[in-house]
Amino acid sequence: MASQSRKGGKNRSGQEGVLARVTNTISQSSIVQQGKLVASDAAFVTKKLLKSTGKAAWIAGTTFLILVVPLIIEMDREQQMNELEMQQASLLGTPPVAPQK
Repeated sequence: MASQSRKGGKNRSGQEGVLARVTNTISQSSIVQQGKLVASDAAFVTKKLLKSTGKAAWIAGTTFLILVVPLIIEMDREQQMNELEMQQASLLGTPPVAPQK
């Protein structure tokens, strides 16, 4: 340990230590290189998928707000009008009319 310098894992005579050689051999292995490539590709695909999912969620959300929310508000308003008409009819003594569908 004391004979090894801090740069490159080499000792004073310029030879690499066993740990440095093993580490270099493993990091230059075709399996490790292939694993790095696969991990990089997986990260790229995940990033693209998340980006497109976000766009789809934005489109679905704004479409819902523009088309469905006004419909729900109008249906609620219609229901309140029908209830008001039935309440007025019961106060005036007229027979209740079946609500329209």
